[in-house]
Amino acid sequence: MSFTWNRKDLLSLYDLRPEEITYLLDTAEEFKKVSQRKVKKVPALRGKTVVNFFVEPSTRTRVSFELAEQRLSADIINMSASVSSLTKGETLLDTVKNIEALQVDLVVMRHSATGAQNFIAKHLKCGVINAGDGAHSHPTQALLDIFTIREKKGRIEGLKVAIVGDILHSRVARSNIWGLLKLGASVTLVGPATLVPKEFEQVGVRVCHNLQEGLADADVVNLLRIQHERQAAGFFPSINEYARFFGINEHTVKFMKPDAMVMHPGPINRGVELEGSIADGPQSVILEQVTNGLAVRMAVLFLVAGCVQK
Repeated sequence: MSFTWNRKDLLSLYDLRPEEITYLLDTAEEFKKVSQRKVKKVPALRGKTVVNFFVEPSTRTRVSFELAEQRLSADIINMSASVSSLTKGETLLDTVKNIEALQVDLVVMRHSATGAQNFIAKHLKCGVINAGDGAHSHPTQALLDIFTIREKKGRIEGLKVAIVGDILHSRVARSNIWGLLKLGASVTLVGPATLVPKEFEQVGVRVCHNLQEGLADADVVNLLRIQHERQAAGFFPSINEYARFFGINEHTVKFMKPDAMVMHPGPINRGVELEGSIADGPQSVILEQVTNGLAVRMAVLFLVAGCVQK
């Protein structure tokens, strides 16, 4: 069945239909082949200008997007809040409207405020790609996670995925939940009750506060980084206690099926959510996630740029 991508923005997986997610994954599969060639560059975005506007700091996502843009032969401008007119009191909308006035085609944006990208996308003719907003959405991280699962397991439908950690504050978790459920996976959220409230069950997932129970039948275990400020805010007594009850180590890895995949969006707190020997072990696909992130972001840039009307 033929399919045509018709969105000029990628803001959230919540907005996408299952066939759109699948089309993105299929496109990423083709772009992954580009990175495996001797010449790793294609002219797909030649003549297009992309602005990477990271109001919130980032390393992995920003570098991955920038490399994806280079591989597609785009012209690239990198901006951060510290070197923009935001520091002079200019509004976010005025800043991005001035960027658009330079005839750019795409803005890749990360912002700490939930909904910031949705707001500016309504006011811009150029395409907007969400590289993470608040605790709301991180669509390309979820897409690369789902791409990796599909690549290793051969499917998404019918799989059981456990997401372990700070679900309450995680845009990665929310995006994965939306994408996985749309494609037919079952999702279990695992962690302390303060970080995994029962209210999440309303979206169609299972909530579990016991690690052994949560991992027992999982085909995929996706671990989230524990931010130290959560401990300071009283969401759990100590980092050591979190690691004892919810960390994956040589003992708790035995709760998992032998063929279960271990994933992590990075950066890893070794010895907290994940022991180093497991992160580097045969069940881990963490570095493959990084590799696949490049292909996924190439696909997103290519498809979104094709729908921008200039």
